Amino acid sequence: MTLRRPDAACALVTGGSRGIGAAIARELAADGWAVAVNFQRDEDGARRVCEQITAAGGAAQPIQGDVRCRDAAEGLLRRAAKLGPVLCLVNNAGVRADNLALSLTDEEWESVLDTNLSAAFRLTRLSLLAMIRARFGRVVNIASVVGPRANAGQANYAAAKAGLIAMSKTIGVEVARRGVTVNTLAPGLISTDMTRDVESALLEGVPARRAGLPDEVAACARFLASDAASYVNASTLFVDGGLAA
Repeated sequence: MTLRRPDAACALVTGGSRGIGAAIARELAADGWAVAVNFQRDEDGARRVCEQITAAGGAAQPIQGDVRCRDAAEGLLRRAAKLGPVLCLVNNAGVRADNLALSLTDEEWESVLDTNLSAAFRLTRLSLLAMIRARFGRVVNIASVVGPRANAGQANYAAAKAGLIAMSKTIGVEVARRGVTVNTLAPGLISTDMTRDVESALLEGVPARRAGLPDEVAACARFLASDAASYVNASTLFVDGGLAA
């Protein structure tokens, strides 16, 4: 069984143009991965991340694509593979559409589930083929503390993130003997554009009494993608300042 990352391997980070995704892309590049930085609309942001990586001596390429589209996964992986075999997948792309359950529309439900859960499944399913052949692979799914912990107004988001955790555990068990790990990061309140509108209201509930930083999540993703994490599988690592305790 291969325990060390093969040379010239590539990592694909979805939603990598800003926030947690951008920080993860930079961390993986610093650890020697060539990085494909996926974006949907923010091409300038993705290019800035790639420029930061290449300026530091790494290799990166922006890749446009809407992960919600059923046919997008194959194309994203094919273009990412131009940097090397995709042996690390970080499913980070996510959206929120908060509303109380009584008012939550089908569109709000489906949009969040499609982006945060179904897209991650499709990309994981396809990426496993190359990983199993290489006898090495790392899938890191970015969930949320909201998955196992209720947060009013986020039934769709909670369902998607809880599903992501359960999916990761199951697939991790299925591929464990092939040198592939599938783990989940569950951030709490992290200071990003996505949380700017709720950050001050939620701070009181965080034992650390501060919001986390994208770089703090990225450091954990770097570990889970590393050779050192070869025996960490089907696990969920909370990065939440104690919020889920």
